[in-house]
Parts: sequence; structure tokens; C-alpha cells
Amino acid sequence: MLPETSVSFRTADAALQRIYDEAERKCRGNLQRFGGDTVLVEGGGYEKIWLETQPMGGEMYALRDLRAGFNNCNLFLRHQRADGRLPGSIQCVAGAVEPQFNKYQGFCFPFPALNLYYLIGEDRDWLDALAEGLRRFDDCLRRTRDTDGDGLLKSFCVYDTGEDLALRYGDAPCWWTEDVPPAGYQVVPMASMDVTSWSYACRSALASISRIRGDGQAESWEAKARQVADDLRRGLWDERRGALYDRDKNGNTIDILCHNTLRCMYWGSVSQGMADRFVREHLLNPREFWTPFPLPSVAACDPAFRNAPENNWSGQPEGLTYQRAILALENYGYHRLVTRLGEKLLHAIGENGCRFTQQFDPFTGKPSLVHAVTHQPAAEGEPIQDAYGPTLLAALEYIAHRWGIHPHLGQVWFSLGSGQPYEYEAVFYEHRYAIRSTGQKAKVLVDGRCVLESPCGLRVITDRRGNAMQTLPIED
Repeated sequence: MLPETSVSFRTADAALQRIYDEAERKCRGNLQRFGGDTVLVEGGGYEKIWLETQPMGGEMYALRDLRAGFNNCNLFLRHQRADGRLPGSIQCVAGAVEPQFNKYQGFCFPFPALNLYYLIGEDRDWLDALAEGLRRFDDCLRRTRDTDGDGLLKSFCVYDTGEDLALRYGDAPCWWTEDVPPAGYQVVPMASMDVTSWSYACRSALASISRIRGDGQAESWEAKARQVADDLRRGLWDERRGALYDRDKNGNTIDILCHNTLRCMYWGSVSQGMADRFVREHLLNPREFWTPFPLPSVAACDPAFRNAPENNWSGQPEGLTYQRAILALENYGYHRLVTRLGEKLLHAIGENGCRFTQQFDPFTGKPSLVHAVTHQPAAEGEPIQDAYGPTLLAALEYIAHRWGIHPHLGQVWFSLGSGQPYEYEAVFYEHRYAIRSTGQKAKVLVDGRCVLESPCGLRVITDRRGNAMQTLPIED
């Protein structure tokens, strides 16, 4: 029996309320039955759960449906192969659940799975299963993807990192079913900042689990994680340019400035100094990633940038990037920058009829209207993509991180954003939490008891009983 969870938001800001209500409504349409389990599929025409999106998506949805959120992580562990490899995606065809091992498809898994440990009531069986699954997956990565012993893990195909049509992959195959590297291609096997960072994320999470279990292994896992971070910096960090760059099969730098250093911040594999340089020199650079609608997949001034409206990771900002950016930036203290990105995303959604598409034009903020199934530019009268899960969940999560309540590894984050009056309530950790705000001042309540009052514009981090631990600004 899972604990009770719920969440609600009421605001005097009618436009913001509409975005929130539409996002919740459209998320419910992405709930599907996979055999005997309810899961939250990616949506927007994608009917599977993918390792790069849906563990993270399930964890973000868990206050609304904890069972579905848990299933979005658990199904990947349940279908882990004997050799440790996790499926890159899982589909359900005629009631039959089918794991797919023809790509890795990203790895936004360790943090969501660990955060769910606290939400499901600190179930030690889940913690033990998670630890074993992460250990086996890390072993699989090291065994099959460190193909030349340099510590840098290799991407074998475009869909390993989920970057459809990314130009830096050259002639690489989209899929690759083997655990031996492909031969005869120009770029792959590619030394990948993403794949290398997955090993860091596994080891960092294993260190956290060891501390929870008190098994004496935390320092060992931390040392192993540091080794991965050292290999990443030594092999792929360009000190002169302040960013990570992948290398092709011959060890040559792939000279395309992509957003993926931000992805590595999601996994925590870069140092604070590296993150600061990338944010300062690139992420906030209007010529590169801080376009009028920020976060293109490739720097807007790079010759490899393509402002293509279809599912194409060579250009337009992706809803998935906005979803990942929250944890990526908060990992390194950029809480106010998360607020600024949320403003950009919510404005673009609201100004365009609450359509939740996969991509947006980086110069106008207009949603890219593509066919609901083919994801190619839609002709007049054809069904248009909407209800794309990462964009839906990103919108809800930016609201929670500005005007709401967020469970974070056993802590409670109360984000007291300014603006119009609002009320936000959430149930988790077997407590009922609430914010009552005028838009200038806010009260924080735990189980109906006011535990603090504060000016808006701040985030108050507490333990589960509402005892304040830290306060930090979230608005400029």
C-alpha cells in the first residue's frame, strides 16, 4: 500500500491557472495500461516509456499518481537484462509488455528513482533493488562502452543519447542492437559526455544509498564517481572554451557547441567551476543558448545549428531540455535562473493557446507544429502534436518550483514566488503541506499549523515537519 499523495494549485492569475489546469488534464491523457501496470507514457505521439524521459516524468507526476510514477521507474528494473543492461524503451502491444534493447536512449533514472524512495515511504526493498540495478548497469556500461580503456564511455548510435538528427553524429546508425562497437562509420563509436556521465550518476546515487543504508561503502562509491568525473574533465573538457565536446572514433574533437554540458549538470558529473563557466560563457550568451526563447540544442551561432521544426536535436529548444534543466541548474545553485527559464516557457505556452509541443522556435517562442504521429511539419487540416509529456511536466514543475511545494530527497521545498494571490497544497511524507500567499507575503502550513511566514521571492527548505533548514532567493 503506497502512501497518500496529492497536489493542487489555485491562483488569481487566470492565464497561469489555465496553463496549470490544461497541463494536468493533458497529462491524464498520457496514462496507459502496460499489462497490469498503469504508466505515464511520453505522449505527444510517443506511446512508449523511454529511459531518457519517463522515470523522470513519473517522479514529477508522482504527487498526482504515485503508483504510475513508481511504475515508470520499476518497469525498467523489472526488465533489466541478466548482463545489467536496462531497456532504452518499453512498449505495450496488444497487452504484451516488450522491453527494447536497440539503443540506450538516455538515462534520466538515478535521481528520480532515489527521490521516489522517500515518497513511497522509505521502502528498503526498493532501495536494495535500486542499488543492485544501478550497480549492475554501471558494470554493464564499463564492460561494454569503455572500448579503448581510456575511461570515456562511447555512444554507438544516434538514439543512445536520444538526439534524433543531430548533425554531430554524422553517418552513425540510428539504432544499434549489439554490445560491440559499430565499424565502418565516420564518427561512432563516439566518446560521449552523456554516456560517461551516466556512470557518474550511478556511482553518485550508490554513494547516497550507501549512506542511507549505513553499509560503509559510501566513500568507495564517491571515489569511483570522482574517477569518472576526472576522466570526463581530462578527456572531453575544453579549458579554453569552457565547455564539454565529444570526440569521434579517432579521438578528434567534434567541434560543435551543443547544450549537453547542461545535461551533464543534470547528472552532476561536472565541477562547480565547470558549470559556472558553461552557464556564464555559453548558457547566458544571447548568440549561443540565451536566445529570445532559450536553450537551443546547438548554439544558435554554430554552423551546425538548424532551426528545423521536426524532432531534430540540431537546433530548436526541446521541452525535454526545459524539463532536465530544473535539476541541472539547481544542482549548482542556479535557482533564480530556473525561475527565469520557467517564465520563458510558461509565457510561450500561454501565448500560443496552451499547446504543449516538443519544440519551440528559439527566436520567436512559437511552438513548432508537427504531425501528431509522424512528427514532421503538419499540412493544413492534419492532426497537430499536443500533450507532449516533457513539456507538460516541465510546465507543472516550473510552477511548483516558483509558487509551490516540492519533495526533494526527504526535504520539503516551499517556493514562495511573488505575483498574484495563490494557494498551493500537497500531501506526501504522510503530511499535508500548504502555502497561502498574497503574492507579497506567504504563510507555510504543515498539517494545518502555520510554521513560518515569509516575504515572497524566496525558497524555504525544511524537514518533513516544517523545521526550516535553509532559505535562498528564487527571484531577481
